[in-house]
Formats: sequence, C-alpha cells, structure tokens
Amino acid sequence: MRFFIAGIMQGSHTAKALHDQMYREEVGELVARYFPAAEVYDPRAEHRNSIDYADLTGREVFFRHNAMCREVDVLVAVLPSASMGTAIEMWEAYGAGATVIAISPMQHNWVVKYLSHAVYPTLDAFAAALADGEVSRCIDRVRGVE
Repeated sequence: MRFFIAGIMQGSHTAKALHDQMYREEVGELVARYFPAAEVYDPRAEHRNSIDYADLTGREVFFRHNAMCREVDVLVAVLPSASMGTAIEMWEAYGAGATVIAISPMQHNWVVKYLSHAVYPTLDAFAAALADGEVSRCIDRVRGVE
C-alpha cells in the first residue's frame, strides 16, 4: 500500500518561509508502525531545499507530486491551517479513488470536509484511530474490501 504525506509547507506565508514540518516524521512513524509493509512518500524528505529551487525545478517537482497523488492508495493531509498545495493534492488523490485522511481542526472547511474520508482534529486523535483500527477500516471501506 502506498501512502503520501501531504501537509502545509508554505501556507499563507508571504515571505520565503515554511511552517514547522516536524509533523511529517510523526505521521511517517505512525504509518510505518500500523502498516509495516507500506511504502511511505514524504515530499519534504525528498526535497529539503525546495523553497530555494529555481522556477523550472520547482515547477517540475510541484507537478510530479500532484501526479503522484493520483497513484497512491492513501493520502494523509496535515492541515493545522489552510494550504493551497495540500488542497490540490487532496483533490488529485480523492478524484483518483485514494483514501484521503485529514488531520485538521478545520472540519467545516469544504476542502477538508468534502475531500476527506476521515478527519481527525489532532495527531493524537489520528494515532488513537490507527491504534483502534479505525483508519484501517476506513481504508478498507474506500477500497471496497469490507
């Protein structure tokens, strides 16, 4: 099973800056613990200096990551606040039939609400849902395995 860790990077920053990216490591570790055979892709881990990429490279990476979201089984989107890039990734994954799981307090935001198969308000809530099998059941339901 292929997982893609999506989530806020630049958000609404107007300066050349990133939001804290520590959530990525925690999500990756949780997925590996509960889905040990999973292939987990974290775009930030592969592109640590992306904020400094030249336009041609940045554009290529942006479009490649969006295309990858059409090929994964599960997309986990971490959205403590709005992120245009993550919204596009969610759209691509959802439209391709992947399970989309949001970790976000924005349960009333239409992107979060309508493009997610499950929404957890915090990383702790996501971890609890993994531990009790809720996430696995959600993935099975979306995949038609029930």
